[in-house]
Amino acid sequence: MSSPVAVIDLDLPGPTISRHVYGHFAEHLGRCVYGGFWVGEDSAVPNVGGIRSDVVEALRAISIPNLRWPGGCFADDYHWRDGVGPREARPRMVNSHWGDVVEDNSFGTHEFMALCELLGADPYVSGNVGSGSVREMSEWIEYLTRADDSPMAALRREHGRDEPWKVPFWGIGNEAWGCGGNLRAEQFASLARQYATYVREHAGNEVYRIAAGASDHDYHWTETLMRSFDPLEAGDGRAAPFQAVSLHYYTMTGPWSDKGSATQFDDDEWYLALSRAAHMEELLARHGAVMDRHDPKKRVGLVVDEWGTWWNVEPGTNPGFLYQQNTLRDALVASLHFDAFHRHADRVVMANIAQTVNVLQAMVLTDPETDALVLTPTYHVFAMNTGHHDAAALAVHLRGDVPTREVDGGELPLVSASASTRGDTALVSLTNLDADAARTVVLDLRGRDVVGHTARALTAPALNAHNTAATPDAVAPVLHDGVRAHERGLEVDLPAHSYVTVQLELAPAEE
Repeated sequence: MSSPVAVIDLDLPGPTISRHVYGHFAEHLGRCVYGGFWVGEDSAVPNVGGIRSDVVEALRAISIPNLRWPGGCFADDYHWRDGVGPREARPRMVNSHWGDVVEDNSFGTHEFMALCELLGADPYVSGNVGSGSVREMSEWIEYLTRADDSPMAALRREHGRDEPWKVPFWGIGNEAWGCGGNLRAEQFASLARQYATYVREHAGNEVYRIAAGASDHDYHWTETLMRSFDPLEAGDGRAAPFQAVSLHYYTMTGPWSDKGSATQFDDDEWYLALSRAAHMEELLARHGAVMDRHDPKKRVGLVVDEWGTWWNVEPGTNPGFLYQQNTLRDALVASLHFDAFHRHADRVVMANIAQTVNVLQAMVLTDPETDALVLTPTYHVFAMNTGHHDAAALAVHLRGDVPTREVDGGELPLVSASASTRGDTALVSLTNLDADAARTVVLDLRGRDVVGHTARALTAPALNAHNTAATPDAVAPVLHDGVRAHERGLEVDLPAHSYVTVQLELAPAEE
């Protein structure tokens, strides 16, 4: 069998891969906020104003571009006034969605905005449509972003913040078809227009409004939202009541009642999970096709603001806290998603992995007993991909003998690739999904001369390898020397079950 060939025209840059597709999600769920980001000012864990310092440092290292908060399902039970003012005076609330626990609202609007400032990340606030009101949402954006002596700006100053913040992203509800109100598409389309109208732009704060979109393959939901635009609005994204619609999709190997184990799985489950992750490609194409019918100029963005693996919780943990381990399999699920996002960069403007700390497919795990911080395999994929942030996508055409495997009634390609370029560099991402066999891929590099290259590889001896406080580097990237010159460009060795990135140094482009 000959090696697969990846044809890449280095001189034909495509649409920009927004750095925001590498976004994150922090819901009031389990130990994501409390015990993850927030430890309190009196904690022995090093912190800045109650925000855990090592978590911030780890996320800054991967250039986190945005953070979505406060949910998720929690957002449509959250009333922002309960989370401002003196912490000791804030009312408590029941988190009915996640563990039925009582929380004290010590982490609220000011704490979230301080967190975003420490991270250098843009805030993405998810507004309450399910149990809130138009007035409540309107006053929250005023509180956050208005500069004069309006009632909400004055209230913010009473609570210790003089200058307004910038809030570029605003969610109009969350999962309105489910926990966000159990609405029909037609009901929500009307509400989305109404609520979005009152998310006003104060003091020069330009808001990108994101309407709660579909789950999985609910193309009717996307069709209904897009049909709610009139022709003028569809032709001018800024005139539209909202500028994007969202999409949620989770990877799992079983039904919701038994989603599969995070760490105990066989080869069949390995391939099934990766096949389910690869299904994101079809979802983006088909939801994009629906949007194209109404918006051929692609003025309205698609935001995949919940994605990732969802496994059964770790034994002995609260089932409502969604704490799961994170293995090499999760890392390759992430790499497949990013390849899909890169290929659809003309429509996909943002994505948010669920979630950032201690919940679902997290970047970092914190040990409640030892306070140790663990970087997950998924974190390392984000780290290896920072070169794609705001770079121009390059089409990758896989040719020749691309191996496949029959999985779940379809054919799963066992090699995935994407690429981008910025200035005199390019980054090529390659994933080998084969559980057992190494592969070699030829990079047929055209259009510009390659004058240097470096590569990194992420793999481990076992498919279910994962990092713990005792073994923090069981799955970690290393320099990869399996790259050689080839008459068509480069030849790259891909170890079995691995993720490899190749950074190319390019000769200056001719003018």
